[in-house]
Amino acid sequence: MRKILSYCLVLSAVLFLCGFKWGFGGNACKDAMETVRQMENSSENGPRQKEAEVLSLCPDGAPGLYVAALQLERVGNVDGAINLYRKALQQQPSFPLASGNLGLLYAQKGMQDEASVQLARGLSSVSNPRYHKAMGRILADRKVYSLAVYHLGEAGRQLPNEADIFVSLAEIYLTTGLTDKALEEYQRAVTADPNQEKARIGMAAIFSGRDDLDRALDELKKAEAVNPQNRETHLMMAGIYEKKGDAKQAEYQYLLGGKGKGKSAVIASVQTRGNDPQDSDAAIESLKASLKDSPEKAAEIYEKIGNLYRLSGKNDEAIAAYREAAYRNSTSSDVYQNLGILYEKNGKLDEAVVSYKQAIQVKPDNADAHLRLADIWNTRGFYQEAVEQYSEFLRLKPDSPDIQLKLARIFAKNKEVNLAIDAYNAVLKNSPDNIDVHREIAPLYRSKGMNDKAEEHYKKVLAQQKDDVEARNALVSIYVKNKQYDEITDLLKGAVELFPDDPNNHYKLGLIYEFRKDYESAITSYKKATEIRPDHARSLNALGRLYMKTGRISEAKEALEAARKADPNLEEATVLLNNIRDEFNPEPRKVSKKLKSSRSKKGKSGKKKAKSGASKAKAAKSGAAKQQ
Repeated sequence: MRKILSYCLVLSAVLFLCGFKWGFGGNACKDAMETVRQMENSSENGPRQKEAEVLSLCPDGAPGLYVAALQLERVGNVDGAINLYRKALQQQPSFPLASGNLGLLYAQKGMQDEASVQLARGLSSVSNPRYHKAMGRILADRKVYSLAVYHLGEAGRQLPNEADIFVSLAEIYLTTGLTDKALEEYQRAVTADPNQEKARIGMAAIFSGRDDLDRALDELKKAEAVNPQNRETHLMMAGIYEKKGDAKQAEYQYLLGGKGKGKSAVIASVQTRGNDPQDSDAAIESLKASLKDSPEKAAEIYEKIGNLYRLSGKNDEAIAAYREAAYRNSTSSDVYQNLGILYEKNGKLDEAVVSYKQAIQVKPDNADAHLRLADIWNTRGFYQEAVEQYSEFLRLKPDSPDIQLKLARIFAKNKEVNLAIDAYNAVLKNSPDNIDVHREIAPLYRSKGMNDKAEEHYKKVLAQQKDDVEARNALVSIYVKNKQYDEITDLLKGAVELFPDDPNNHYKLGLIYEFRKDYESAITSYKKATEIRPDHARSLNALGRLYMKTGRISEAKEALEAARKADPNLEEATVLLNNIRDEFNPEPRKVSKKLKSSRSKKGKSGKKKAKSGASKAKAAKSGAAKQQ
């Protein structure tokens, strides 16, 4: 019995420091359901193979219907997919992936009530970012802002490259009067996608409201570069130029925004009556005619022609006009920058790089050209060149946390840990609550062995996002290393409260209780895990191990048999069962040949010793007699 207890103690310590997983046994449809769960994290070619596997295992069951619905959805048959998701849920009402996907399709069709019900069912067990995103937008439309922020925040955490999520969050914060929060979310949007027009316009509106007119203009110029036909952008720029007292630029932007009068009425007609080719041609012909009268202004005139072509969406013609302006040695940095933007849109990145460099040569403090050049270098993997351009941009625009964050991520990717930490801390000076920064800087401190700093940032992540699993697991690892068992217990209790239907969380809590020799609490946690999932093999195994420790042998045997049934490959359950049989088997053991041989040798040895003793005694008597 002592041998078994020692074995169990060693195992519990080892398991406490290991990962957690469990296996499944059962029929074909059960195996198919497990394959469906795995499909979400499969590689690019994996899902199709797994779909075929599911259809072969359980074609008419809930998993097969789910896969068939996915395939219909993939080819655009939304109604057919909805029908099959419903059938899958009829067979298995508790099927979170089917519920969540059905909710997405309902939302797509504008059926918000039905969508919210199904999305909630999906999210009850699966933290799918697409479900969170759809639910967040539904709740925002219904003005349930606090819940909308939670769901959109969770979606943004898992989909950091989808800028529209952060735009939606920013709009909620603007509606509720939290402009600082709105600005932070807009900045996250442009970090994810520098061409996010709505985010640029939103940031400009906030800056304008704060009378920070230069920053507002910077954002509007970037928005204009993305979509030069957007009248709202030009009208906002006109209003800002009026505030700055620049009447000429204000008039020009009003013209581009469709509200111009007077001398430039011909050009303005392109905006006021839309992009009618005749209007555009008339305006351009008017400018071309002026070339004869003012040849010395050819570069400036071709720039205006290029602007008109660009505004009307005629990019090739705009490129030709800008090139003419460049050929005539234009001293306008905007000519080269606009040319670079158009090249970039056409996928001609080499030409764009040359144009942006020319824009910088003409005007070294053209921050936007530095930024666009940096983005191209970053996309192409030329990190040193990207760092140089981002650094130059930050010299010109130091209050740009979104660009500082890009720089930090480049340093982190290239394992320049100290530079990355400095860059992340620079972001935190402007955005102290930026959860992404806290999440990304913490492992850098940890890699340097600065666990106190790492712990500080992980705690700030959890303060904003209690259900951040990665941050929780990282803190658990730090606390394990430091033997901070009270903190580990608190974290695991928190995980159980947040995710009460996840058997793994109860299992992990059981392990720490077991490690601390609080066996009754450990048993309660393991039992809870098996109530949620009766075939949770590791919890069943842990129960058997604890029952053995506490002398409840029959219960131990029952739990271990169930664990081995749930996962035949779980070696510990087999070893413990064998130990139970070895220690407690009431039948007498058969004596092995080896043991018989050993006993026989011992017997012969004993006889020889006896004979030897008798001979010595006889000799002793004889010697005594002679002496007498």
